[in-house]
Amino acid sequence: MTKDTHDSQMKNRRHPGDSKRKGRRAPKGRQIDGAGCKEIQGLLGERPRARHHLIEHLHLIQDTYQALSGDHLAALAHEMRLSLAEVYEVATFYAHFHVLKDPSVAAPSLTVRVCDGAACQMRQAQDLLRDLPGALGENIRVTRAPCMGRCAAAPIAQVGKAHVDEATLEKIKNSVSSGKTKPNIPPYASYEQYTEEGGYGLLRACLSGARSVEEILQVLDASGLRGLGGAGFPAARKWRAVRAHSAPRIAVMNADEGEPGTFKDRYFLERNPARVLEGLLIAAWAVEAETVYIYLRDEYPAAHEILTREIGAATRAGLAPKGGVHVRRGAGAYICGEESAMLESLEGKRGLPRHRPPYAAEAGLFGRPTLINNVETLYWVPEILDKGADWFAGQGVNGGKGLRAYSVSGRVAKPGVKIAPAGITVRQLIGDHCGGMEAGHVFKAYLPGGASGGILPARLGDLPLDFGALEPHGGLIGSAAVVVLSDRDNAAEIALGLMRFFADESCGQCTPCRVGTAKAAILMARDRWDEALLEDLIRVMRDASICGLGQAAPAPLACVLKYFVDDIAPIGDAL
Repeated sequence: MTKDTHDSQMKNRRHPGDSKRKGRRAPKGRQIDGAGCKEIQGLLGERPRARHHLIEHLHLIQDTYQALSGDHLAALAHEMRLSLAEVYEVATFYAHFHVLKDPSVAAPSLTVRVCDGAACQMRQAQDLLRDLPGALGENIRVTRAPCMGRCAAAPIAQVGKAHVDEATLEKIKNSVSSGKTKPNIPPYASYEQYTEEGGYGLLRACLSGARSVEEILQVLDASGLRGLGGAGFPAARKWRAVRAHSAPRIAVMNADEGEPGTFKDRYFLERNPARVLEGLLIAAWAVEAETVYIYLRDEYPAAHEILTREIGAATRAGLAPKGGVHVRRGAGAYICGEESAMLESLEGKRGLPRHRPPYAAEAGLFGRPTLINNVETLYWVPEILDKGADWFAGQGVNGGKGLRAYSVSGRVAKPGVKIAPAGITVRQLIGDHCGGMEAGHVFKAYLPGGASGGILPARLGDLPLDFGALEPHGGLIGSAAVVVLSDRDNAAEIALGLMRFFADESCGQCTPCRVGTAKAAILMARDRWDEALLEDLIRVMRDASICGLGQAAPAPLACVLKYFVDDIAPIGDAL
């Protein structure tokens, strides 16, 4: 048999049932719907289709249609020349995107989120989550949400983009029925007000050459200003590290304060945004950054609107770098507070932490040397340059340097952001700045640095709230999110709520964190704790997790095992 004859026979060979088979009428995979394609094209208009705009485009679609349908995702992938898998994996990674997996299910008319962070947990947020679905009726989506950054007014709900402070069932129902779904813009110091008081004078001096980069760096060095988002790295040293690498460079402000209990950055952005922007633009000038990005929590719609206005004013005044200042919203992923995960998100990807080195100073956003500072660090830059290094450094107590913004919530009489000396103790913070404990409550314990800062007993309430002072006791100052517990609170229940938070927020990239947090939450919900197994989980998570989320997640659990053994009672499904 010749090769041609064999090939012909093989081509014509049929299998049983082949006579009933028909040719494929369309290519494999989801097909682009004509109507959906037109809707997406009309919605995007002249907006750029580059990959790093993907998350912004997903926000735009959801803001318009309340959810992300399969047809719209397919059309968006086509418009951006991405595979549907690339778009879908991003849309399903972030908690704030509601992907309609069943095409027969209509998009909700409204989404209501209820915070179940530590402060809200202490104020019966779970009751709201239980009762709201039946109270609001059909086609309104009710979902739990991690900390929304409004802990001083717990419990918190978000109706559309409007927050309901000290939420009750009736308040939420009234907000829904009245259609109050837009963000409430608080009073703030605008560009005009800020410049009338001398604002942006320091930036103008820098741009004109009246102040040199080295002079600025020396002042910041002497002041002791550190990264106040949690890591505590000296600010001037970070700026020098970025300058050491070749241009073009980028500056990024990390405004994704997702640590439960933290709300200081929102405080600054909603009250004095121009001062924060001046600090950011001075930093960008110092490292010769061509472009500036702000990565902002999606939970802060009011801050988003305020920043958009103020950036426009500064740009019109000629104060922005040539590449501009761009605001990018997060989408409900705590992991994106970690700087390398934030960079991935800014590039339009899932927020998975990068392996390091290289560090951001060498190869950050789009592979360029990138300066990353948090909001509070940049807030202090103009005042330090105005009043001098000695003024700032002399503000601390108990060995601390400078001032800090402490986000205080929980069982205190007057919660809120408290500007106090670095190194202050929690007992002083409660007594001198918060009006003491809430009536009828006795100080029992505190979280010095939010969910990842551990839980310390009241007997350690005289430790300085500063870098290095709490670590020997299992605590961490981090972003200075101080949550105060009383004799009416159970530390084991709080730790379980935090572990469930970490399990939800793990990006899933590494097994120790992905499996460890979930397994720990299951074990902690049992009637009896297997302390040996939990201790083993703590070691594995701390030693083998890729980033700080998995490394810090066991801190509340470890503190309960060390300080609050009496609270380990059968808690079962208490949460």
